[in-house]
Amino acid sequence: MKIKRVISIAVLLFFCSLATQAQEKKDTSYKFTLVKELPHTGVKDQFRSGTCWSFAGTSFIESELLRMGKPEVNLSEMFLVNHCYRNKADRYVRMQGNTNFGGGGLLHDILYVMKNYGLMPESNYPGLNYGEKKHVHGEVDNLLKEMVTAIVQNKNKKITPVWSVAFQKCADTYFGEIPEEFKYEGKKYTPKTFMSDFCGGINPDDYVEITSFSHHPFYQQFILEVPDNWLWEKLYNVPLGDLKQIIDNAIDKGYTVGWAADVSEKGFATSQKGVAVVPEVNKEEMSNAEITKWEKLSDADKDKELYKLNKPGKEKVITQELRQAAFDSQETTDDHAMHIIGLAKDQNGTPYYKIKNSWGPYNSFDGYFYASIPYIQYKTTAILVNKNALPEDIRKKLGI
Repeated sequence: MKIKRVISIAVLLFFCSLATQAQEKKDTSYKFTLVKELPHTGVKDQFRSGTCWSFAGTSFIESELLRMGKPEVNLSEMFLVNHCYRNKADRYVRMQGNTNFGGGGLLHDILYVMKNYGLMPESNYPGLNYGEKKHVHGEVDNLLKEMVTAIVQNKNKKITPVWSVAFQKCADTYFGEIPEEFKYEGKKYTPKTFMSDFCGGINPDDYVEITSFSHHPFYQQFILEVPDNWLWEKLYNVPLGDLKQIIDNAIDKGYTVGWAADVSEKGFATSQKGVAVVPEVNKEEMSNAEITKWEKLSDADKDKELYKLNKPGKEKVITQELRQAAFDSQETTDDHAMHIIGLAKDQNGTPYYKIKNSWGPYNSFDGYFYASIPYIQYKTTAILVNKNALPEDIRKKLGI
């Protein structure tokens, strides 16, 4: 009995030690406390498709409807994608192939579809007409691109009047034919009457897209030079400080924000950490011996240490010049669109924005993550907001 008791105590101490080590390890990782979270719908999964703009855009509009007191609705992303593909094809052919064509887009694309075609519920148009349970667009993206390329390069030296019909039928084969009328919750709608009646007349003209780059004048509009801006839409341009003020004012007033950004940074952790940060070595907290050891590391080893992201740490101070240099060198590109739905703080009290992503529940935060202020300042390419969420002084400067 004594031997067993000793063994039991030893085993207990062993597991207590492991638990303590695990707790210590957990305690040094990122831990977040919500400060404010705005009404929003659940996380979706764009899966293997390049349609983040559509998922972020519908999420944003779904939150706007909730803010307006409308019923929760799951909007169809592929309704937007199909319509945009048709319009991209027309522009690509008219431009003789000298413009971008693909599944990508910007947040303002949803406003374009709303204004011209309306909206549809996901249940009436899931866009999965090709035997998959989730969105897998490799085949359809390539096929549609080959179609418009063949039309532009045709050897007849004359484009037929039926090419767009063939293109539309191909897109509909994959996504499904868009119904002219449909029933939702017992009532009959068209896409336009669904937007005007069920969605309470939500107005696409109430929304503005804003960016911050110094190669164009501030408080004016310019066409953002990224490939996915196939509509050549103009965005409002503001200084970096105003961009942050707009986001903060929007959240404070109860408005969520559509967010387009570069996510190729090492500080954008797609792992369980669920953070987007711009880390910088903090020599002020190092001893002389630690500084000496750090300086002896190779660049690769420094990089490895810096991006372990085991706990919150010092981040870069982002300036307009640093942000612009990253865009000019194409280190910052228009990679991904997401949805800012709230504010949080880490265990040190440092503020972050809570972001809803469209990759399903891929991390320990169930598909959400937390972006630091420096990351937002550094890597944002554009935001989409309700114009009523703009601070009054900035709105006047923009002439809105």
